Amino acid sequence: MGKKKYKKQLLKSLKSLGESEHQLLTSITNLMLEGEIKENNISFEKGDTFSFNDDIFDFSTDKNIRRLAKLRRKMLATMSKVVASNNFKDKEIKFLS
Repeated sequence: MGKKKYKKQLLKSLKSLGESEHQLLTSITNLMLEGEIKENNISFEKGDTFSFNDDIFDFSTDKNIRRLAKLRRKMLATMSKVVASNNFKDKEIKFLS
């Protein structure tokens, strides 16, 4: 595999990981909303917003949420290492922002 093809495949892998990370975050958030927020009788009205820091998942009583959050952090760390160890141009990795 030539350098150009290798780099293209690496970028494709990063894009796929980014999409997976986003899906994982959505799933973890939905699990938390379905479980703990309902369990504590927290309700939202139409138009309400809910914001939080990523570490909210680390304090979940649900061990599956904590495990998935740990996996997500590992994915993000791996993606960062791949980006840092390669000479990508900003425009090549803008999909990660």
